Amino acid sequence: MHPALSVIFFTTLSGAGYGLMFLAAVGIALGSWPSGVVDTVAPIFVGAMLAALGLAASFAHLGRPERAWRAFGQWRSSWLSREGVASAATFVPAAIVVALAFAAPGGAAQRIAAALLAIGCAVTVFCTARIYSSLKTVRAWHNAYVLPAYLLFAFYTGGLWLWTLAAWGAIAAEDPWQRLGLPAWLLGAIVLAAMSLALLKLGYWRHIDTAKPVSTPESATGLGRFGRVASFERPHTEENYITKEMGFVLARKHASPLRAISLFAGLGAPLLLMFVPMLQPGRTPPYATLALVVASIGVFVERWLFFAEAKHVVTLYYGSSRG
Repeated sequence: MHPALSVIFFTTLSGAGYGLMFLAAVGIALGSWPSGVVDTVAPIFVGAMLAALGLAASFAHLGRPERAWRAFGQWRSSWLSREGVASAATFVPAAIVVALAFAAPGGAAQRIAAALLAIGCAVTVFCTARIYSSLKTVRAWHNAYVLPAYLLFAFYTGGLWLWTLAAWGAIAAEDPWQRLGLPAWLLGAIVLAAMSLALLKLGYWRHIDTAKPVSTPESATGLGRFGRVASFERPHTEENYITKEMGFVLARKHASPLRAISLFAGLGAPLLLMFVPMLQPGRTPPYATLALVVASIGVFVERWLFFAEAKHVVTLYYGSSRG
C-alpha cells in the first residue's frame, strides 16, 4: 500500500495523544495522580492537542474533506465511522476532567469523568486498529498482531510523552521517584510495553514473511488446475488510483534495514535512555526529551513500514504474483 504521510501522522500522533490521556485519566480515576491544576491540565491538554493534530492530518488523505462529516453516520457498519464517533466523544469527558481540576479537583465527579475518558481513549485506539485488522483483503493487516500492537504503541508513546512532561516539571514532584519524572511502577510499565512491542513486531514480520498468500492468480481465476497463471496484458495503459495507492512495492533489501531502524530507534534506544537517569536523576529532562524524539522517529518508520509492506489482493489483476 502507498504509505501516505497524512495517515502515518494521523495514527502516530493520535495514538500518542490518546495514550497520554489514557494514562493520566487512569491515574486520576484511581486517585493515584496529583490533583493539582497543572498536574491534571498538562497531560490532558497535550494529549488532546496530539489527538486533534492527528485527526486533522487524516483529513489531508480525503478526496473531499468537506464531506468528512458523513462518515459519522456509518457507525453501524464502519470501523472508520466508529473511530470518528469515539474520538469526538472522548473530548467531552476530557473537557469535564479539566474543568473539574479548577472547581473540584480529586472529587468523585472528576474521577468518574476520568474513568469515562480512559474508556473513550481505549475504544478510539481499538477502533483505529480495527480499521486495518478487519480488512480480509490485506494479508499483512488481517492477523492477530495488529490490534495489540496499536494498543501497546499508544500506551508506550503516550507514556514517553507523560515522562517528558513530568521530567520538565509540568507535573509536581512529591514522591522521591519523581526525580525520574514518574513513579517506578509506571516507568516499569512503559519498559514492559516496549519489550512486548519488540517481541510482537518480530512475530508480526515473521508472519507476513512466511504466511501463505490470501489469494493467487490461480485461485482468483479458478484456473490453477491447469498450471501457473500469468497476465499477458495489463488491464490499463497508464497509472491509476489502484496502481498508485495499492500497488506500492517495497524491496526486501530496503525492508530489513528499516525494520532494524524502527526497533532500535523506536524501542531500544529509548529504553537505554530511560535507565541513564537512574544514575543521574538531575539530568532526567534532556534524557526524557531525547527518548521521546528518538522513539517518535522509530515509530514513524514502523508505521511507514506497516503500510509499505501491505499488499491488497486487487494487485493480482495488475501483475502481482500473490495477494
